[in-house]
Amino acid sequence: MGAGDSKLSFKKGVFRLAEEHNIPANDPYWLSFWELPESAEDVFTLFSAADIRRTRDAHLENLETLILALASRLFTLRSHPSFPDPDHAPERDALNCIRILTRVLPFIYERDDLEEWQESFFWSPRRKRSRDSPTVRTEVLFDERNREDETTPQSPAAGEEFESAPPLMEELIDTLIDLLFLSGFTLPQSFSTKAKVSYAIWQSGVGCNTPVGTTKEFESNKIETLRLLLAVVSKAVFMPANILPIKGTRALTYMVTCSDKKIVLSTLCSLLNTTLKYNPASWRVPYDHVVFTDPRQVLVTYCLQLLLVLLLYPVPEGLSNELQAKNNYRHYLGRLHRTQDFQFLVDGMTRVLNQPIQATTSYLPGSQKTIKWAPEMIMLFWESLQCNKRFRSFIIDTNRVHDFVILIIYYALEHRLDPSKSGVVRMCVFVLQTLSTEPKFGMSLNKRFEGQNTLPASVRIPSFSGTYADYLIISIYSLITSSKGKLGAVYPALLAIVANVAPHVKGLSSAASGKLVQLFVSMSAPGFLLANETNHTLLHSLLESLNSIIEHQYSENPNFIYVLLRSHKRFEALRNFTLESGQEEIDRQNRLRKDRSENESQSPPKMPLNEELHVQAQGTGSDTPTPPSQFEIGDDDDSEDEVKHKNQSSAASSGAVASPPQKPRNPSLSSSVEDAVPLQLRGMSEKARGKLPEGSFQRQGSTTSLASHISTNSPATSATGFTPSTAWIETWLPHLPLHTVLILIQQLQPQLRSVSGSGGGAQESNATLMLERIRTTELHGIEPSLVKTHMFEWSPLALGWYESLLWGFIFVSERHVSKGTVGVWNGTAVKLFRVQETAPEGPSLLAPRGGVDAIGTNLIERLGNVSLGRGQSQPQTNVGDHVAIERHPTV
Repeated sequence: MGAGDSKLSFKKGVFRLAEEHNIPANDPYWLSFWELPESAEDVFTLFSAADIRRTRDAHLENLETLILALASRLFTLRSHPSFPDPDHAPERDALNCIRILTRVLPFIYERDDLEEWQESFFWSPRRKRSRDSPTVRTEVLFDERNREDETTPQSPAAGEEFESAPPLMEELIDTLIDLLFLSGFTLPQSFSTKAKVSYAIWQSGVGCNTPVGTTKEFESNKIETLRLLLAVVSKAVFMPANILPIKGTRALTYMVTCSDKKIVLSTLCSLLNTTLKYNPASWRVPYDHVVFTDPRQVLVTYCLQLLLVLLLYPVPEGLSNELQAKNNYRHYLGRLHRTQDFQFLVDGMTRVLNQPIQATTSYLPGSQKTIKWAPEMIMLFWESLQCNKRFRSFIIDTNRVHDFVILIIYYALEHRLDPSKSGVVRMCVFVLQTLSTEPKFGMSLNKRFEGQNTLPASVRIPSFSGTYADYLIISIYSLITSSKGKLGAVYPALLAIVANVAPHVKGLSSAASGKLVQLFVSMSAPGFLLANETNHTLLHSLLESLNSIIEHQYSENPNFIYVLLRSHKRFEALRNFTLESGQEEIDRQNRLRKDRSENESQSPPKMPLNEELHVQAQGTGSDTPTPPSQFEIGDDDDSEDEVKHKNQSSAASSGAVASPPQKPRNPSLSSSVEDAVPLQLRGMSEKARGKLPEGSFQRQGSTTSLASHISTNSPATSATGFTPSTAWIETWLPHLPLHTVLILIQQLQPQLRSVSGSGGGAQESNATLMLERIRTTELHGIEPSLVKTHMFEWSPLALGWYESLLWGFIFVSERHVSKGTVGVWNGTAVKLFRVQETAPEGPSLLAPRGGVDAIGTNLIERLGNVSLGRGQSQPQTNVGDHVAIERHPTV
């Protein structure tokens, strides 16, 4: 039979599946499902989603028989002594069984009303014919399931014997795990043992020094098997995020609670080593990915994804009366302790995380293909941190943690404005928070950061000279102020990072100190405090961090103390904050903005075209006021001086780390903090500094809010609908931890005045003298408080978000690894996340479309698109090459 005839016959068989009622189990028709298809593409194209849904909804009994036939054939082949043998137990049969099960299972999972049927069909105990029974056929081994009304087989033939069997899904999972370690199918023949299944670790690394051999055929078979395992456990994709962590999935619970230590360790180490052993830079020829494909990337992708699915899964509580079962994959990852294993983990993770950076900074644009699983690798790093304390200690003690801090900041800043990557940014923030809970981590940040100039432009800080603590704080400031409010949900976590490292930082630079105080200026502004009922909690958290530095590292941070002193009016104004003063300030800012808008419309600022575009790109050139939101913070402030000089100023404080140096802004509240720092640590010349009179950067009266985030609504009600009141302010204002800062100002402000008025010395000399006074002055009335550790706490909501993030990665990745042909979950009604439709990419040099490309797929596409015109299939979501995943829960 030719290739075209076999495809046509297979498609006819698919039609029959949805047309006839109760096709007999002993009909030779079932053999066609594993004998006719020639590739995974054939199965996924010819067995369309509409065909599966039509069969499922109209003839579920045929779908039952199909699954039983496929599973039974797969069980038989796995146990066959000569498998894979082309004549008696062909490999093709096993692969086609795997492919069709992969195709069908997601469409079964998507139907909520089939929940009871799934439980009965997949998880009920069974009875099947014994292998010694004379009626057992090698072609099809059909199982008899125990139902409530059928506990014994009907009309057993003479001499037939039946035996108990585990639930169908349990045996299927066990068989698939065995196939991953089956000689001749996924592993080379082992001459040291006669067993067909040898749980040998695939690659050297953790738990193995000598890799087993492999071939492209073996790797291809591993890919098919791993893909089915992911489909088997993908019931999670069709559950709401708030239910998934509580209810869990039966298949994953069975896999992670496996009590066979050898199976768990072999699977864990094989997946882990294959993932981390991969070197994306092994192809050194530029643009090699245009000509060649690297199938090993597909294997690595599935290994990493299945590994994460196993590691992340929380076993639901209350499944039985026995002791709470544990996730053994997670348990054994936490038991790793050898230095060489940790070194292997660190090297593999950093290699993958570095690759996208190297690809984008290459001298030849597009010469290297960017790997797609960097976010998943961050997830693996986070899991390793959480479940293995020794690993946390290793990376901190060896200073490798600094590499991860820079890499994680890179991914957070790179994706901060991309809504489809908001989950990645949040995860990066939580990883940093997890690291920051270690006191040694905070201490390690005091090391000087020497390699800043080698970083990509998006994370490089112009004229930076400081420690890793300085870099971290400035980056956190940039995440908050340049994300346009998109990261409001993780502002508490970002401030928790600062709070965790604050008691340990030493030698904080003037730039980082200025950013901390600028955050205080922003968060204490009336437009922010009155915008939402809970914004004051962010201010409270930041004040605790400032206090922690003062109480635990006062003498080690003179630059920070100096900045606080120069900004003393901000703190004093907050102490006297009232609802009336706040509303007056908001009204005044609105009037200033209105005047500025009118002036600029009459006389637009003259600037080069490229500078104008830069201002717009950074989000600081708009004059349209934005209503304050719950977590929206900007980094620029308005004052009368700024309105007067705006045409001569620039967007220097846009908050983006990558912003190039701009002209210094004219005196304003946003610049007052930075311009008050010692000269020897800033880029401002002494001549320019000398022209600024003392106190010119201080504003009288109450604090002001940020220009781009003040509402034009009535000051009595914010844009979010919240109405502040005096009684509400009294519930939190007296409890703000201002005591430590105010005592500091009270004791040191006279010193600052005496230094400034000591007589005509240069400003730089005065600053140096003041820094020395700070170092030698002993504070009274300030007692160090207990160091608080702000842990990342898991809740069902957070777990639901985390699992939806992972499965979103898997869903998107499936489009890339399969090139859009074999999309396991394409067109299914997923519930764990939302799929945002995007336009598919058109033809390009890297993806041509034409006569040659069409020849190989023309027949399959025509057959796959055939419709019988009977029944209506459910509407499908056509997802383009670029899929945007928007998570339901907000953490």
